[in-house]
Amino acid sequence: MFEPQESAPWYRSLTGLIAASVLIPPLGLAMLWTRRDVATSRKILGTLCIALLGVGYVYLFSAWRRSSANEAVYDAVEQHRAQQAAAAPALSDQSAVPANAAQLPANAASPAAAGSTATGPAVASETAAAHATRNYWTNFRGPNRDGRYEELQVLTEWPASGLVPMWKQPIGVGYASFVIADGRAHTIEQRRGQEVVTAYDVATGRELWKQGWNAQYSDSTGDGPRATPTWDDGRIYALGATGELRCLDAKTGAVAWGRNILTENQAPNLSWAMAASPLVVDDKVIVLPGGANGKSIVAYNKLNGAPVWKSQNDPQAYVSPMLATLAGRRQIVIVSASRVMGLAPEDGSLLWSYVWDTDMGINVSQPIMVDKNRFFISSGYGKGAALIEITGGGKNFEARKLWENINMKNKFNSSVLHEGHVYGLDEGILTCLDVNTGERKWKGGRYGYGQVILASGHLIVSSDAGELALVKATPRQYAEVARFPALEGKTWNYPAVAGGRLFVRNATQMAAYNIAAQ
Repeated sequence: MFEPQESAPWYRSLTGLIAASVLIPPLGLAMLWTRRDVATSRKILGTLCIALLGVGYVYLFSAWRRSSANEAVYDAVEQHRAQQAAAAPALSDQSAVPANAAQLPANAASPAAAGSTATGPAVASETAAAHATRNYWTNFRGPNRDGRYEELQVLTEWPASGLVPMWKQPIGVGYASFVIADGRAHTIEQRRGQEVVTAYDVATGRELWKQGWNAQYSDSTGDGPRATPTWDDGRIYALGATGELRCLDAKTGAVAWGRNILTENQAPNLSWAMAASPLVVDDKVIVLPGGANGKSIVAYNKLNGAPVWKSQNDPQAYVSPMLATLAGRRQIVIVSASRVMGLAPEDGSLLWSYVWDTDMGINVSQPIMVDKNRFFISSGYGKGAALIEITGGGKNFEARKLWENINMKNKFNSSVLHEGHVYGLDEGILTCLDVNTGERKWKGGRYGYGQVILASGHLIVSSDAGELALVKATPRQYAEVARFPALEGKTWNYPAVAGGRLFVRNATQMAAYNIAAQ
C-alpha cells in the first residue's frame, strides 16, 4: 500500500505562483526563478508576462493618482469661483449670455453638443478701453506665432525677490496658453468631465464666462486639452484634445458652430492628442486632423463651419499652422509628422515640401521665419535643427537645406529669433545659435522643458518647474538677470504677453504679472 504524498506548500504550487504574480508581481518573479522544475524558456516567458502585469499596475496607479490630484484641482477651482462671485456680484449689462448660449445651430455637427453648458453673464473689463493696442496677442505665441512681444517695452531688471503677481488663482487642468483681446484672457481647461473655454478679466483674474462640452482626455504626460484657442474679430476658435472644435462669441461665450474634426475626417487621435492651435486666414479657419485620403489639413468657413477645402494625406504632429510669406508667396506653413510644407490659403494646394521627420514622427516646435525666403526648423529626439530656403514662384517652388546640425534640439518647445541669432531650449538647456551658419554661440542655464518669449532684447523663460527667468538675448554669453518661482508644479504651458502684462498658467494655477517698463 502506498502512503499518501503530502501536497506541496503553497509557495511551490502553480496556484501560489499565479496568485503571487497577480497580487505582488516582484514576489511572483522571485518565486518563478527559484523553481528548479521550470525550464528557462518558460521562466523567460513568465517574466515577460509578470513584467507586463507590473507595467499595467504602474499605469493604473499613475492614472489613479492623476485622477485624485485632478479632483482636488476641480474642487479648488469651484470653491474659488464661488467665493469670487460672492465677493463681486456680476454687473448687469448688455453682454449677458443668452439663455440658449449652449445650443448649436441646426446645421452644426458635433457629437458632444448635448453636453454643452454655458455660464455668465460676462463682465466688461474696467481697463479694456485703456489700451489702444489691446487686441495684440490673439494667437498662440503672439500675433505671428513666433514668440516675439513688440507691443510695449518691458522691464529688463527684475527685483531679486521676484515679481509680485497682480493676481494668482486656481485653474482647470490642461496645457493650453492664453490669447488676449478686449481686456480678456481666453484659454481652455479640463473641469471634471468637460473641456471648458473660459474668459478672464485681465486686471483682476475674475472669470467672466465659461462654455463647456462633454469631453475628457488623459494620458501619462497629463490630462486635459492642449491647443491654445485663437481670437479673431470677436470670435474664439477653440480645439479640444479629442477633436471638438468650437467657434464662440468672445463677448458672451455663446456657441456659433461646432464640429469634431477627427470624426468627420476619419482621423485617429494623436498619441498625445490634438495640440495644434486653429489658424484663421481670411474667411477660413485651418485645423490639422491628420486624416488620410486628402483630409490631413482642413479649412472651414470661419463664420458657419462649412467645409471649404481639404488637402494632403499626412499623419499630423503637434505643430500649429502658421501664415507666412516665403519667396513672395503668401502661404500656410505646416509641419506634419514627416515634413514641412507650404499650402495655398485659397484652395489648400501644395506649393512645396521638405522632408523633416524624427524616428517616431514627433514634431512639436514651431518653425521661425528668418527672412523673405528662409525659415529655421528644429525637433528633439536626436533630430536637431536646419535652415531651409524657399525659391521659385508661380507653381514651381523649391525647398533646399542651407545647413543642418544637432546644436538645437527643441523637444516640445519653440525657439525665438533676435538679431540674427536663435535662442531656445536644447533638450532643456538654453542655447544660442547663429541662424545663418548653425554655429553654437553658447549653451547654459537649465530650464527643463519650459518655454521662451522674446521681449525688449531679453528672453522671458518659463521653466518646467514653474519658475520665470529673465535672460539677456545676446550671443556674447549666457547672462541670466533674475529667476523666481511663479507657479507651483509642472509647467509646460506657453506664457502670453499683452498690454505689458505677462500671463502664465499650468494644470493647477494661473497668474498675471505687470512687466511694462515704467
